[in-house]
Amino acid sequence: MGRIPGFTESIFPTVAMDNLNLVANLGLVLYLFFVGVEVDLRFLVSNWKVALSVGLVGMILPFGLGSAIAWGLYHEFGDEPGLVPISFGVFMLFVGVAMAITAFPVLCRILTELKLLSTTVGVIVLSAGVGNDVVGWILLALCVALVNAGSGLTALWVLLICVGYTLFLVFAVRPPFIWVLRRTRSLQDGPSQSVVALTLLIALASAFFTGVIGVHPIFGAFMAGLICPHEGGFAIKLTEKLEDLIGSIFLPLYFALSGLNTNLGLLNTGLTWGYVIGIIVIAFTTKFAGASVAARLNGLVWRESFTIGALMSCKGLVELIVLNIGLQAKILSTRTFTMFVVMALITTLVTTPLTSALYPPWYQQKLEKWKRGEIDWDTGKPLNDSTSGSGEEQMAEEKMELTRVRKMLVYLRLDNMPALLMFMTLIGGKPQDAAPRSHPSERQPTDEGEEIIAPVAPVQAHGIRLIELTERDSSVMRVTEVEEFSIHDPVINTFRTFGKMHNLAVSGETSIIPSTSFAEALVSRASSMSSDLVLLPWSETGSMSEAQDIRDETIRNKLDDTSYVQFVTEAFADATCNMAVFVNRNFGGTVKRQRPQLSRSKSALSVSSGKDATPSAPITDASHHVFVPFFGGSDDRIAVRLVLQLAANPEITATIVHFDVPDNYFDDPLGVGPDLGSKATDSRVITYIPSKSEDTTFFAAIKNTLTDDLAPRVRFKTVSTLTPRATAIETMQEELGQNVRNAGDLLVVGRNVGMSAALGREGLDPKESTGGVQTDANRCIGVLAEEVVRSGLLASVLVVQARGSGLEL
Repeated sequence: MGRIPGFTESIFPTVAMDNLNLVANLGLVLYLFFVGVEVDLRFLVSNWKVALSVGLVGMILPFGLGSAIAWGLYHEFGDEPGLVPISFGVFMLFVGVAMAITAFPVLCRILTELKLLSTTVGVIVLSAGVGNDVVGWILLALCVALVNAGSGLTALWVLLICVGYTLFLVFAVRPPFIWVLRRTRSLQDGPSQSVVALTLLIALASAFFTGVIGVHPIFGAFMAGLICPHEGGFAIKLTEKLEDLIGSIFLPLYFALSGLNTNLGLLNTGLTWGYVIGIIVIAFTTKFAGASVAARLNGLVWRESFTIGALMSCKGLVELIVLNIGLQAKILSTRTFTMFVVMALITTLVTTPLTSALYPPWYQQKLEKWKRGEIDWDTGKPLNDSTSGSGEEQMAEEKMELTRVRKMLVYLRLDNMPALLMFMTLIGGKPQDAAPRSHPSERQPTDEGEEIIAPVAPVQAHGIRLIELTERDSSVMRVTEVEEFSIHDPVINTFRTFGKMHNLAVSGETSIIPSTSFAEALVSRASSMSSDLVLLPWSETGSMSEAQDIRDETIRNKLDDTSYVQFVTEAFADATCNMAVFVNRNFGGTVKRQRPQLSRSKSALSVSSGKDATPSAPITDASHHVFVPFFGGSDDRIAVRLVLQLAANPEITATIVHFDVPDNYFDDPLGVGPDLGSKATDSRVITYIPSKSEDTTFFAAIKNTLTDDLAPRVRFKTVSTLTPRATAIETMQEELGQNVRNAGDLLVVGRNVGMSAALGREGLDPKESTGGVQTDANRCIGVLAEEVVRSGLLASVLVVQARGSGLEL
């Protein structure tokens, strides 16, 4: 746009350029301060060996060949107007730095978007990128000092002052700064307004000092950012306070002025374009080759090594900042500046597609399984270490074991943790009998001959907390510290503690990804851990957000928000294992909501008073009644199997009803018109509907194999009907919600996408928007589940979909 006649004179007039440059440079100083804040030296310390080798080789090779092409640039374009007279050594140093530097902030975002941050490739790239960034800024500071100094002795003096100032920041400024942060609880609660002001004062004072001694001010700001602690998430919380101001005003202005200095019209000769191509080739190939070879020498396979090389060749915004510093210091002319800008843009643009091509998700999964020794690399087939069969009895036991949920993945959400934890107590099965206890001083050592009964293998439950990744720098910083978040996250720790107390082998993790990738992340994680079941709780408000603004109206209309419906539908469609969606309706006991009373206080303010709040009485009846309507198909089989496992808990009673329908009732299960959309009509989603004889045989087999422990609490019925939907709803009303004092009833129903069309058409006007096949909710969870959730029936709903093998045996 700067080439448009009159544009520059109107938008960026000459009289305003001094003020604009001042504001832009202030934004640059603050941006480099936050670059330093973002750099976590713990990555470098914990992976110093591989970081040193990859970072060092990845800098030496481009620095060396960059110095070679600097000879031609210096002698060909070194006499252009506007340049200060500098020696070839200084020019060579600057070109070498421009070739060797890596954009650490851009790397973090690319790794996050490609979901590589927690992989071996991501850890190595981040570790090497930290060291590369620090060394690059030091060399750049040396280069600027040499330009500004009148002699080599002066430059040495400036360099020694920089070293002393760095030690001063680390040992004299950082300790009292951290003391202030601890004193004001800023490490735990985030920086207050006064602490933010103090931090910015340190950054600006540091930038002023390095500018005065002859080094660029950004070096001082960068060093001030490095001393900011990462403990307690302070660096992230500080970035959240100021990133919008810098990212939306200061930094765009700086790069807009940088664009005005770029003149592609100066690249008007074949020799100039030859140098442009040479700069691009050297900058990319040397960085790619150096980092790849170093990674290979550290034991990585070639494809991983090439991926690291592609990522380390990214230049990004950091390269543009380096080039602008060279232009301001009059090391580069406008022509050579434009050459390097073209190189920075091209190397940055090719990084993401090249990385995706070299290291796709399917290759990551194959490589991970191969490293664990699970598959043969050439054939991709699993390595079968199992021994041959040992009799019919062992085969029968193994078959029975396959019908249980042994591993499950649980999506943890803050808004429905109470009901979810109550449901997980049922997954744990029968609680172990408590052994008689005595005072520790009176305990006797266990006799050697005493038989110790081994506990039953518990269900392995892995909880995963998904946090939305936004475009903010603070959000990307959270990703780099995701392991620390997983350790201290209160939701995951609550899940861990509660699970251990209820016969579950629990683990947990936090993942920070875009909300559009939530379903894919859950399915991928379940596949990697060979999960038997994925449990998704339905949002209390119906939205993807876990905000605490939960009202009665939003709870009643939780199925109307399309964002969560779409998320669950995508998870169902992409699932590779069995999946269940839990819709809470006061599971664990009814909560009586009372309108808070207003009272007059001495402050003359009307405030909500809790003096008259009635405490909730403990649940005297901890039982749950479960109802399962069985129409047939793999989804319903999974539902029955799952309920029988839940019934191992003595507090569970269950009724399983087989609805015997006419043979032609479910004919044309897909005849629901084009409104279902691509996801719902995907071949992976359609449930296979077996013959009537297969359903009857399965139901009879399950009924006949019921154990003596379950027989008193589980009832099987067969009901013949011409209207299964109406009969099922009537039976639900008779079975569920009858005992208002218990801990909550539960409807477990198969998703049965193939059958929903027939159930939705039963007795309804096709033009109606509720209860039929037109709504997004019944496409997602089925007609019966939607009708129960929208009704006043006091029962939670568990919608089950079959995938994979095992539980349907």
